[in-house]
Amino acid sequence: MHKLWASAHKELLLLSRDWGGIAILFIMPLVLIITITLIQDSTFKTISDEKMPILLVNNDEGSVSESIYSELENAGNFQLITLDSESEAREKITNGEYQLAIVIPEGLSDALQKKVNQNVDNLLAKFELLETDSLPQASIQSKEIHLYFDPATQQTFKSSVRNGIDKMISKIETTSIYKAFQEQVADDENEVIFETQSFITFKEIIPQHGQDELIPNSVQHNVPAWTLFAIFFIIVPLSINLVKEKSQGTFVRLRTNPVNYATVLGGKTIVYLSVCIIQFILMLLTGVFLFPKMGLPALDVSGRLLNLFIVAGFSGLAAIGLGLLLGTIAKTQEQSAPFGATFVVILAALGGVWVPVFVMPKFMQTLSNISPMNWGLNAFYDVFLRHGGIGDILPEISLLFGFFIVTTLVAIVYNEKKNAV
Repeated sequence: MHKLWASAHKELLLLSRDWGGIAILFIMPLVLIITITLIQDSTFKTISDEKMPILLVNNDEGSVSESIYSELENAGNFQLITLDSESEAREKITNGEYQLAIVIPEGLSDALQKKVNQNVDNLLAKFELLETDSLPQASIQSKEIHLYFDPATQQTFKSSVRNGIDKMISKIETTSIYKAFQEQVADDENEVIFETQSFITFKEIIPQHGQDELIPNSVQHNVPAWTLFAIFFIIVPLSINLVKEKSQGTFVRLRTNPVNYATVLGGKTIVYLSVCIIQFILMLLTGVFLFPKMGLPALDVSGRLLNLFIVAGFSGLAAIGLGLLLGTIAKTQEQSAPFGATFVVILAALGGVWVPVFVMPKFMQTLSNISPMNWGLNAFYDVFLRHGGIGDILPEISLLFGFFIVTTLVAIVYNEKKNAV
């Protein structure tokens, strides 16, 4: 035990003398989490919190265009800016001044009404409720609503807008058909035959824990996600430290002492696990105290601290195991540093830190299951969003601990074989 603490003390002295490394370990993650959370906060807000300006060119000035204008205005997330010219709207979109322009064609309302009346008359004629000779035979040309998108606009936003406009137009067409039947069939204009109100509606049920609704926000996503990223990034200084010991001859001197490689790795594990816990504490303090002062949601950790520290501790062990393995195998710092940094980014991408796993292709969703960051992130979500207990996070922390054991054992076996006489 004395040898283990002596090894840990040696690691602590080395780390305390590297002020640049300490800054990278503790300050850079805080800058990263603040920046990312500020950027992503708007995506987690409700629709009414932010309004996006869009251009509207109304060449119709009829009932259909009025309905479209009313629907867009009532949606709550658009600020409508009317223009008189389609060319002007196209120019503003091309220049990147706005993301979306909607151009309603001339005569849309009249054309729709004529087409609906024609279809209704044809249908009534089939049932011999209307004289065939009185039916208009002229074809009515279809109309197009033009949508202009900024080239930099994401495809998901384009699809959402197109679906919304299509739903709006379908609703208007359906209402027009009902009204046309009403006029043809009803004996009294006040008689209601067709109800235009939607029969099937949707209601979102938000999961609850007790009396509290479980509504995720940007802080609940970014604090655990970027805490994991910071924790796993310690594999870079840890692996560099191991390689430096080998290149400077420190490890050779250690081998002359009655100290096995497991004890050396144990000392590093104690020190760097402490670093991970300090990182996690700083992240929590930022979420609880600093974010509310910046206009961001406060991080709620009430009743969850123990489980959160358990997840952070086991995530730290998984990161340390990976760092020990990399530092043992790598021969130079030029190998360990770039590979470690790149590998952390890959694990973060696979684990759902950059992009949620559920939006990934099926193959990538399957592949994400092998990322220890994915295990840690799911465990954090169980605690933060689902109010999970020890039993709920046990599968994830078991995987993290197993990952630490396997990588550490591989590092020890590899070292023993490499240095066997």
